[in-house]
Amino acid sequence: MVRKAQEYFYKKLLTNQFLNMKKLLLSVAAVLAFGFASAQDSDGGFQAGIHAGIPMGDAGDVYSANFGADLAYMFPMGDSFQLGVTTGYSYYSGKSNDTGFGKVKVNGAFIPVAAAAHYSLNTNWFLGADLGYAVYSGDGDGDGGVYYQPKVGYQTETMELFLGYKGISASGGAVSSVGVGAAYKF
Repeated sequence: MVRKAQEYFYKKLLTNQFLNMKKLLLSVAAVLAFGFASAQDSDGGFQAGIHAGIPMGDAGDVYSANFGADLAYMFPMGDSFQLGVTTGYSYYSGKSNDTGFGKVKVNGAFIPVAAAAHYSLNTNWFLGADLGYAVYSGDGDGDGGVYYQPKVGYQTETMELFLGYKGISASGGAVSSVGVGAAYKF
């Protein structure tokens, strides 16, 4: 009986890992296809960055921290406005929760695929927003959902620093965090 339970667990785990990898590859392919299809504008540019945050709301009961990496390609649409695409990996470190049958720690992770917009208020300050879909790639079964991130930041020609609110809304609830990030502009 225990052996059958172990076989079921490993089969389910491998199936979930395969499906998550498939979602990841499809998401990355979509972002790259869009980026290269629109790469005719020579003034556009890649951005690579990192972020860290504190989970808020119900997510704060389950997760202790959020951190990850981001990749974007932005297209200038005028002197002070840019549109682009963004993706990355956002990891939520789980807290140990007592279920009555022992402690459980569930780590969450999402791969967002989103449109991005930046509006420069002046030479250095900007407002930004990302809107898209986040694919769940964490422990166990999980759902992806609508991804959004409004942010405000400080930028130079080669880098940006920002403060943002990240949210992922799905039918089963929401995961959100407040955090900071930094990106290098290529």
